[in-house]
Amino acid sequence: MDEPGLDALIADLVAAGTLSAQTVMPEASVFLIAVPTPVSPSHEPDLSYVESAAESVAERLKPGDLVILESTVPPGTTTGVVRERLEAQGLKAGIDFDLAFCPERVLPGSVLDELVANDRTVGGLTPAGSARAAELYRSFCMGAIHVTDPTTAEVAKLSENTFRDVNIALANELAQMASQLNVDAWQVIELANRHPRVHLHSPGPGVGGHCVPVDPWFLVAAAPQSANLIRMAREINDAQPAVVAAHVARMTGTEAKVALLGAAYKPNVDDARESPTLGVALALEALGIVPVVHDPKVQSFARPLVTLEEALTGADAVVLLVGHHSYAELDPAWAGPLMRVRRVLDTQHLLDPAAWRNQGFEVQVLGTP
Repeated sequence: MDEPGLDALIADLVAAGTLSAQTVMPEASVFLIAVPTPVSPSHEPDLSYVESAAESVAERLKPGDLVILESTVPPGTTTGVVRERLEAQGLKAGIDFDLAFCPERVLPGSVLDELVANDRTVGGLTPAGSARAAELYRSFCMGAIHVTDPTTAEVAKLSENTFRDVNIALANELAQMASQLNVDAWQVIELANRHPRVHLHSPGPGVGGHCVPVDPWFLVAAAPQSANLIRMAREINDAQPAVVAAHVARMTGTEAKVALLGAAYKPNVDDARESPTLGVALALEALGIVPVVHDPKVQSFARPLVTLEEALTGADAVVLLVGHHSYAELDPAWAGPLMRVRRVLDTQHLLDPAAWRNQGFEVQVLGTP
């Protein structure tokens, strides 16, 4: 992934001999577990990577060591399956070694800055374990270190991304209501956010990335009888790509070629994990429409990526799915002649509608009448 400054930093650390990569668990006094925690197609947490990592650490664990789990996990994972795997060799957590949960809190594209600047939450199995973990993070974190128990820390991490997911679901519902109410959802959100205690997010084609579409399901799995709002928000956002595809079909009819602009899960990054664009493409294909995908940053995607000119040539519509800065500069006078029919659907509220209409485009913006 494109992370500013990371390549140079890694090169310097490797050259200095302070960073190395190994395929076998080394001897250490502190172990940090930071591995993926995906969900299954049925939205069940997959902890196989965490369990495997804990088993590997257990083989090297010795009295006095500290183990910290950073992976985002369902509540009770640290004190449950991780503790069980670590204790398999006979040592006891909180007695022979220390165990804590400290979730990562970084933004792709700003990881190096946020690793240092952000507050961190440390949930130790014991006060001594919390103190040791907090001391480690204070060695490089400028933000405050907040100490609690492991399960509270796990739920706090999940709640951060669940808040965003629920907020986005509200924005997507407002966008779907716009035509019925004859209002501009973007203006509604802008005006509502002028209230000092309101911060509505923006609608869009769905929710992507490795956190927001995944973490809420961990809470649903942990308390399925209570997580009604969280589940509903996930279902709304998961359905949004199909909503966008249906909108496109109403614009173009079937057997159309549609240029999808953007494969990343968010603007100005090269990360396409859980990108809503794939859902939009699949939904369009199911409707008999041929999607072609362009992205100026993403190098690998589940569908072939083409040049911008190839995407637009012969297209019956262009659908802006990701608000990359470069798309804001797209010239409709250049794009129009390439296309078979001049139509554009802007799901990001990024383009200048007047400029595109002046070039003969039918312009629709997601969330407007």
